[in-house]
Amino acid sequence: MKFLNTKLYRQPLLLVAALLILLNAHLGLAQKQHVPASSIPAADLIQPADLAATLQSASEKPLILQVGSHVLFAEAHIPGSEYAGPTGQDAGLQILKDRVASLPKETQVVLYCGCCPWGRCPNIAPAYNLLHAEGFTHLKVLYIADNFGTDWVDKGYPVAKGR
Repeated sequence: MKFLNTKLYRQPLLLVAALLILLNAHLGLAQKQHVPASSIPAADLIQPADLAATLQSASEKPLILQVGSHVLFAEAHIPGSEYAGPTGQDAGLQILKDRVASLPKETQVVLYCGCCPWGRCPNIAPAYNLLHAEGFTHLKVLYIADNFGTDWVDKGYPVAKGR
């Protein structure tokens, strides 16, 4: 083991160790930490039945933004809703930010995703946190416990397809 103590071997080992540390730090910055949907206050949630009733009775409908997969949006979405990008990714957050940039902060906005069970959704909390930080005061999040198919479509609530 004496050869490990020589200068010849220590310098390359230190260089490799430094490169590994830098690579790990770079990859760590590139990865987003999952923000759980459970971090959204209960007061800011709306149940599917309540949103469906609001859409049937309200004269002024809220702006409804789907913040998940475009494939899922095209397959089935809430009528009148808009696709606003997968907000679990920076590009999706930018799409959402651009969409709401010109809106008054008092605009009624409902966010939803429905890609997967509530606790695993990568999109809903980042979208909520962005709009909350932007100062939107009438912000609601559709609570979808399992997925959009189970908690909206299978319940017989209105659905549109395409786009």
